[in-house]
Amino acid sequence: MTDSTVPLAVRAAAPVYAPQPAAGLGLTWRAVGAADAGGLAALRARCQEADGLPYRTSVEEVVAELEPAWRDLALDTLAGYDGDGTVRAWAQVDTAPGDERVVRAFVEGDVDPAWRGRGIGAALVAWSHARARQVLAASGKELPARIATYCDDSTPDVARVYQAAGFTPVRYYTHMRRPLDVPLPDVPQIDGLRVVPWSPGLDDQVRLTHNAVFADHWGSEPRTPEQWRAARAMFAPTWSFVALDGADQVVGYAVSARFEHDWPAAGYPSGYTELLGVRREWRGRRVAVALLANVMRAYAADGMRYAELEVDTDNPSGAHGIYAGLGYEVAHSSTMLTIEL
Repeated sequence: MTDSTVPLAVRAAAPVYAPQPAAGLGLTWRAVGAADAGGLAALRARCQEADGLPYRTSVEEVVAELEPAWRDLALDTLAGYDGDGTVRAWAQVDTAPGDERVVRAFVEGDVDPAWRGRGIGAALVAWSHARARQVLAASGKELPARIATYCDDSTPDVARVYQAAGFTPVRYYTHMRRPLDVPLPDVPQIDGLRVVPWSPGLDDQVRLTHNAVFADHWGSEPRTPEQWRAARAMFAPTWSFVALDGADQVVGYAVSARFEHDWPAAGYPSGYTELLGVRREWRGRRVAVALLANVMRAYAADGMRYAELEVDTDNPSGAHGIYAGLGYEVAHSSTMLTIEL
């Protein structure tokens, strides 16, 4: 356990320079910009296909990652290009400006399948680990700190590279899906509550409700308006719903995304429930069931074959059991690995 009374600059022990990958690895290294989004999406898709993953990263998602105002791409991204100018490897460090309980730096990267086995992945992890320490030390937030990454459980070699650099598995997530060609759950009628379609006028209430709902969830931090907007690349408003009480206050929400570029890799079209939450005082009254029942109907009406979502296996609200009771089954899983500072 780390001692958060020690200044973060001391705990982070940030190096003066983040180590650049060696020239002998055969690539030319530089930071990326918005113009590189297409090449980065293509690289990530090649990696995902080679690893047999049931999803693909789109250009729109990469643009959404690169464009937020808090990003310093010149310092927080690194990509390796071959002699033809094709990006063959990359890594990035990102932060979350709304962090209030734990200040976090997220790292990730990819190496083209044709360029693996040369030490490039380990070099990128070393660079991103060092840069993450610099970012945390400069954050100005005297809080517990975390460097984190997510690894799909079907790519254990990636997790081993991070573990060799000092990362430890700390949290486990399951991606669940529910077929829509079998009877859907009834929409429960709940006294004092109505479920309505998402609308722009409700959106900031939904954000604030989300921040309140997840205040007691491990690893969750408040989202600023800028963070909330930045996460909207695949937002599906017609698949999103809000639960209102008698005073028209938001007490629950289901925010959906439409990842059409994943469907060929997965083998079916689906709707993805990206965020789902219910205020504590309304839990235990089937509000989540009412929201998901509406979501499933919206997906099915648009010809989707599955409803999908992801859940922390240690979710304190008992969400995993709710989903299983509605017919969701585990499709694949992932792990968060961290260095706690």
